[in-house]
Amino acid sequence: MDLNAIRALIADDMQAVDSVIQQRLTSDVVLINQLGNYIVSNGGKRMRPVITLLSAGACGYNNDQRHILVSAIIEFIHTATLLHDDVVDASEMRRGQETANTIWGNEASVLVGDFLYSRAFEMMVDVGDMRIMEILANTTNTIAEGEVLQLLNINDADTTEESYLEVIHCKTAKLFEAASRLGAVLSGFDQESEASIARYGMHLGTAFQLIDDVLDYTATTDEMGKNVGDDLAEGKPTLPLIYAMRHGNPEQAKTIREAIEKGGLENLDAILATIESTDALTYTSRAARKEADLAIEALSVLPDSPYKEAMRGLADFSVTRSY
Repeated sequence: MDLNAIRALIADDMQAVDSVIQQRLTSDVVLINQLGNYIVSNGGKRMRPVITLLSAGACGYNNDQRHILVSAIIEFIHTATLLHDDVVDASEMRRGQETANTIWGNEASVLVGDFLYSRAFEMMVDVGDMRIMEILANTTNTIAEGEVLQLLNINDADTTEESYLEVIHCKTAKLFEAASRLGAVLSGFDQESEASIARYGMHLGTAFQLIDDVLDYTATTDEMGKNVGDDLAEGKPTLPLIYAMRHGNPEQAKTIREAIEKGGLENLDAILATIESTDALTYTSRAARKEADLAIEALSVLPDSPYKEAMRGLADFSVTRSY
């Protein structure tokens, strides 16, 4: 099942989610409306709410509309992290457009990110389920820890593959995990089955980020919506760099080490050549495929349905996409 078929399966629900997002984004403060609408409406795959809707469908949710509100909450949390990420990373481009902090400044971006977080927690109260609030509170806390772990790794050329994967699990995959888990919780699944659905999200999110690492060195600016080598420019030791540094010759390893420690793209061509000669992108892609396969394996607790098939398709898309 390709991405278009997946989206068609949940088209009505996604329209309802978008409607809730627009309604709950409204504020008496004009700048919040302007900046919030800019980033929420500015492209994006809406991957996390898609996962929640598919999980709810696959788990046989009885459709009292709470899955719509929960999906919107997930997207608000994700959007808040984007606003904060772009400030921390001093990013100027996301999804092919200027970042909010480039247009309105860092202060406004941080504060509107805070508004989205607080609005998400208001919406959690409306859901009226302490288990759901517990999951989302733990998730936002873990994401914050992941952000700090990533900050500690920046410009650290001694970052190991294990510590980098820990950052991915906290910063990126945790929200995927929550998105899939919540569909099972809403449907009243037992703890063991719920844990399996959560593992699907964790492995899917990890695969998704690993492919992002690959695309940082292979996709065009138009495809990825940002510049090639942006992670390197920020001094982020992602898996392709970690692997290439470990398997390159001493001179190649030194060049990558200096680039990570200093940031910048002065030796980008040489580093790209090292990444290619060491098969670092192939290694990273294979690691992503393993994660996607583990995600698919975790779906064995679900009965066959179009929603389960769509979740399998989403795992395949995560590792075959070019954007």
